[in-house]
Amino acid sequence: MRRIPILVTLLLVAACSQESERTYTVDELIADEALLSRTISDCRNNPGELRNTVNCHNAEAADGKLRLQNMRKALGG
Repeated sequence: MRRIPILVTLLLVAACSQESERTYTVDELIADEALLSRTISDCRNNPGELRNTVNCHNAEAADGKLRLQNMRKALGG
């Protein structure tokens, strides 16, 4: 009988725990420029905590790809 309250408590704690942040791919960030802008802004405003996260790396890669695409378009290529 002692196990039931312990299990219920563990389930409640697990349900209330902080949800992990979704990881976005480079292609998803390129497709949603508002999300890309927000992610880059968050990463640059808190580099100590976020600099080495997957989302920040993917956002920088997506930003680089978009810049290259825009330069090619501007040059007529």
